[in-house]
Amino acid sequence: MATKKKLGKTLGAVLVGLLIVSLMGFAVSDFGASTRAVAKVGDTEIDTRTYANALQADLQTLSRQMGTNMTLSQGRQFGIDQIALGRLIEEAALENEAALLGLSVGDQFVADEIARIPNFQSADGFNREAFVDALRRNGTTVREFNDEIRADTARNILRAGIVGGLTASDTYIDTLYNWARETRDVTLRVYGPEDLDGAIPAPTEAELTQFHEENPELFTIPETRVITYALLTPQMILDTIDTSDEDLRREYDARIDQFVEPERRLVERLIYPSTDEAAAAKAALDAGEKTFEDLVSERGLELSDIDLGDVSEADLDAAGAPVFALTEPGIAGPIDTSLGPAFFRVNAILAASETTFEEAREELAAELSADRAGRVILDMSSDIDDLLAGGATIEDLGSETEMETGTIEWRPDMDEGIAAYAEFRAAAQTVTEDDFPELILIDEGGAFALRLDEILPPRLQPLGEIREEVTTAWTEAQTVQRVTEQAQAAGEVLETGDSAAVLELGTIRETGIARDGFIEGMPGGVIDGIFQMAEGDVRVFQTPTGAALVRVDTVIPPSEDDPEGSAIKAALAGQVDQSLARDALQMFSGAIQNRTGIDINQQAINAIHAQFP
Repeated sequence: MATKKKLGKTLGAVLVGLLIVSLMGFAVSDFGASTRAVAKVGDTEIDTRTYANALQADLQTLSRQMGTNMTLSQGRQFGIDQIALGRLIEEAALENEAALLGLSVGDQFVADEIARIPNFQSADGFNREAFVDALRRNGTTVREFNDEIRADTARNILRAGIVGGLTASDTYIDTLYNWARETRDVTLRVYGPEDLDGAIPAPTEAELTQFHEENPELFTIPETRVITYALLTPQMILDTIDTSDEDLRREYDARIDQFVEPERRLVERLIYPSTDEAAAAKAALDAGEKTFEDLVSERGLELSDIDLGDVSEADLDAAGAPVFALTEPGIAGPIDTSLGPAFFRVNAILAASETTFEEAREELAAELSADRAGRVILDMSSDIDDLLAGGATIEDLGSETEMETGTIEWRPDMDEGIAAYAEFRAAAQTVTEDDFPELILIDEGGAFALRLDEILPPRLQPLGEIREEVTTAWTEAQTVQRVTEQAQAAGEVLETGDSAAVLELGTIRETGIARDGFIEGMPGGVIDGIFQMAEGDVRVFQTPTGAALVRVDTVIPPSEDDPEGSAIKAALAGQVDQSLARDALQMFSGAIQNRTGIDINQQAINAIHAQFP
């Protein structure tokens, strides 16, 4: 019974998810019979609509994660098309196997599940008209939807049979827990350039040449995109924007709350259900028998429950006058309010502040001018679009509009000038030499158009052009090498037991270091290395400017009395169980795919991709 209930809950969640995806409304054209399916596993097809919806959903998820609207071309750089198709192929493999095994459910089960979907509920229960209308708008028939529910149910029955009972042993979880929660105490000494025994001599020409040849990654300019652009920002046309004193005064008055703030107070309010109870509390408070905190606790509340934050006199209605009559922090009340008699405690008084019109004038003028300039640019955008549509070049925009043109050798690490705009960086990353320039608006105000002139491949800078840079890098590398050698020599002494001679200066003691911890100033790899060492081991780690000599003093297993231990083990067990289930499903699905084969219809996939922006 428990298994049946669990499967029912799982199925319910899946059905709601299925409904949401199926009603996304992604329009898939009729590709014809030859392109009805994008893939086939055994006798089970993945139709074009299912793939398009899955791809759209994954693209929306990626856009939310990246914080910008991603095109399919950008999303494919992250492999979302392969991820979506792979997931659907796995589902199709399970569905095909379920059909071969004869797993299915009856019509009544399907009807009951549909009737329970919240989107199709009304005050009188299941709303069949809403159900049919939703399917019709999505181009799906009732039969197709019923078949999908039946197939999804069969997949879940098979899935439950595969993963049921797959749980990690207590021994495995305990081992994983002990590994994850183990800590270490270490002693370390940091060696830097100041510890060098003598100065680094100037490099010879041969040494510089060899270093330049052996470290090309340090002196190679990455792929560069030569881009010509036309840019127009509000700042470029500010001198054409007029803002009168009347305009500024209207703006000041519209934002008066920003410039004129009345006195405010940090207030807490404790309400009582009756006048008698409030009077008794007042008497106890005045007699010193109870504190305000005691009264709050007696009401079963925390101070956070009664905190009103910073309020003005007007915010408190009738209680405003007596509360603001206090000249210093204190308690007023009880005061009758619409919620009952209440005490008001003032914790701090925030003085009124005012920025006069004259004081705010310069700020208002700058903001209003920039805002109007932005609107002017927005109004101009349609004319600029028309110019581009008529074949105007970037250079034409510079001569026929207020836009300024320029050329930039752009790389992804650049963030100055026009490259400071996120919209430009996104466009520069994806533009091709075949693209026609188009006007792109900037969220902060302004617009630009660009053209890709050339892509310069990564190139090693000649030694003659960057001799000073190479010399600096060679000196730094030599310093790290010499310092590391000194640290290694000290480590050999430390391993013999003569710790005083090595650790007497610059010693750092770190205790209770966890696997996810850090040591200030140390690269992340040092922590990983420390947890590969046994108690008493000594090791030297390179740092960006030198080296660190580390000795593991103590390996500390997790405490058996750790109050968080049980919760952490339970969380680990849940993660491991999910991983086991996922691995089992992937292996089972892979075996099915190997046995039945997979047919991919690339023509259908390409047709769907062509519909995405």
